[in-house]
Amino acid sequence: MGFFESLPDGWTIYVWLFAGAAIIIAAIWWMRWGFKNEQFDEDIKYLVFNEADKDKMTSDDFAKAQAVMKAQMASRERHLAMQAAQQAAQKRS
Repeated sequence: MGFFESLPDGWTIYVWLFAGAAIIIAAIWWMRWGFKNEQFDEDIKYLVFNEADKDKMTSDDFAKAQAVMKAQMASRERHLAMQAAQQAAQKRS
C-alpha cells in the first residue's frame, strides 16, 4: 500500500490509458486475424441451402447459393491442402 500512496496525484489515468490502448490493439489484431482467415463472409447465409430448397428460392438466389457453395468448397480444399502440406513438413523436420 505504501507504493501506491507515494505516487503523485493523477497516476491512475495512465493505467486507464494503457488498458484502453491494449484493448484497441487486441481488437484490431483479432479483426485482422478474422479477415485473413475468411471469418467475415456475408454470403455464409447461402450455405444452409441445398438442392432440395430450389423450389423455395428465386432463380437468382438459388444461383447465388450454388456459386457460394462452390467457392466455399474450393476454399475448404485449399485450406485442407495447406494443412496437409504443413503436417508433412513437420513430419520431415
